[in-house]
Amino acid sequence: MKKEDLSNKFELFEVKPNPEQKLDFVKIFGNNNPVHLEIGSGRGEFLISKAMQNPDINYLAIELKEKRIKTILRQLDEEIHKNVKLIRLFVDEAVIGIIPQASLSMIYIIHPDPWPKKKHNRRRLIQQRFIDVLWQLLASNGKVFLSTDHSDYAAWIVDHFNRRNDFISIHEKGFSRTAPEDHIETHFEKMKKEEGFPPYFMAYRKKN
Repeated sequence: MKKEDLSNKFELFEVKPNPEQKLDFVKIFGNNNPVHLEIGSGRGEFLISKAMQNPDINYLAIELKEKRIKTILRQLDEEIHKNVKLIRLFVDEAVIGIIPQASLSMIYIIHPDPWPKKKHNRRRLIQQRFIDVLWQLLASNGKVFLSTDHSDYAAWIVDHFNRRNDFISIHEKGFSRTAPEDHIETHFEKMKKEEGFPPYFMAYRKKN
């Protein structure tokens, strides 16, 4: 079997972070369009569909796993997906040294690992220090959109944001069971719905 060669796509679509220099989005994308970030892109379904829906928005996707990155790269076309870039980053306080502060219009976090066992809750992505990072990355009135099919994690997310005064919930109850009009349903989301676990949708706007 012929070995797969994705080297050209890595060159075209992957952004390699330099811890000593912040990303220059105008240089990376070649324009001044708004930048949206997806944290954890999985198979890339949400990312790629969003990018095709909104050619005037730039999409930067954070993914760590090589296998998932390759899955996304196989679907990308240099002529169609000029507004898509991938980057390998661990999202913690150090990311502020790489992604410029107040540079993102939107951050998407789609079905993060719920770490359902109580003893593992500390591993959940949504923690106060992580929300601090989101606030710093978002531009004025920027938004963070989250979804999960896990009811306990949904309550956890709402509780963590409710403790703060620097984000405003878009939804009166802190969540909605109705998907946004432009929502992209991933394979994983569809599967969980068929199992009887429809998603919770949460959205927060940065309070300036």
